[in-house]
Amino acid sequence: MLWIAIRMLTGDAQKFYGLVFGIAFSTLLITQQLTIFVNLIERGASAVYNVPSADVWVMDPVSRTTDVNFPMPATALDKVRSVPGVEWAVPHLRAGASVRTGDGDLEGVSVIGVDDATLIGMPRRMAAGSTDVLSRPDSVIIDDVGTTRMFEGGQDPIGQRLELNDQRAVIRGVADAIPSFTSQVTLYTKYSNALNYVPGTRNRMSFVLVGSADGIAPEVLTQRIEEETGLRARTRDQFARDGVDFIIQNTGIPLNFGITVLLGFIVGVAIVGLTFSLFIRDNIKQFGALKAIGVTNSKIRGMVAAQAGLVGLIGYGLGVLGTVGFIWGFSSNPTFKGFYIPWQVPLISLGAVTVILALTGWLALRNVLKTEPAAVFR
Repeated sequence: MLWIAIRMLTGDAQKFYGLVFGIAFSTLLITQQLTIFVNLIERGASAVYNVPSADVWVMDPVSRTTDVNFPMPATALDKVRSVPGVEWAVPHLRAGASVRTGDGDLEGVSVIGVDDATLIGMPRRMAAGSTDVLSRPDSVIIDDVGTTRMFEGGQDPIGQRLELNDQRAVIRGVADAIPSFTSQVTLYTKYSNALNYVPGTRNRMSFVLVGSADGIAPEVLTQRIEEETGLRARTRDQFARDGVDFIIQNTGIPLNFGITVLLGFIVGVAIVGLTFSLFIRDNIKQFGALKAIGVTNSKIRGMVAAQAGLVGLIGYGLGVLGTVGFIWGFSSNPTFKGFYIPWQVPLISLGAVTVILALTGWLALRNVLKTEPAAVFR
């Protein structure tokens, strides 16, 4: 009976392809939008993940993320270093600035000051050059996404001179960094140089990066720091989550992507439901004839379920492959650097496809179950 059901489905090529297209398009829209959404909000934690050596981030109590912070006095560094369980603590500066390129173009950049001695605060990997170049005068390291925004046409950024707040800066390396949420150009330099590049108020230090001593859990160390210094301390994972939560709570991204995913579900129900209903209506006589020769309603349900399953399997596979092709096709675009498909997203899409097929199949099946075998002979 299942073979007969499949032959009935594939015998009408137009409706078969229409059903497959509906499921494939719905799967593609849901999977692709959820993938972009997850990767975008994870960019809120990129600044934290770019500093893998720091176990704890210490900040002013009003600071919320790496981009929303309030400077602390330099004495905060000594307070943190005096807390038991702190293996090391270094200053970290993050500030915005404007830079003028050699061509005269003006570009907004994020200036990051890393510890002068240890260079803690730099990304783990370099795309070109070495972190040792920061020991040279007026040296900065640009992130690899920033090179594509400031130097188009494949121009080599190494050795390029910039005017950073009326001061000279020379690019001597390219960091392989995770892009920020806004994909803004990022310049890394020593903390002492950053103080000169970004003039500001009396308090300049944005964060204190801390490494915990052996045997001390970061969660325990954060409590000690907060109790003894009055500052806000967050573990690496906690502060990364803070960045993600800030984007979710303060932007319209979740709502916009949620509407798109909902539209993908509605489109799938509309296309598949209409096409499935037309298919059942055109084959109502065949189903009636089967019932006339003794096929039970349970077997009819199995036949419709097999038809829906075949359509769902093919359409879902095409939709997921389309998403993979989309991510792969744009992988060379700096905006999509590091994008991936979380394993939960295809499962969510599979659940949506199952609901679409179950709903539309049930609606179409009602007409079949109501059909009387005698109607075939009228």
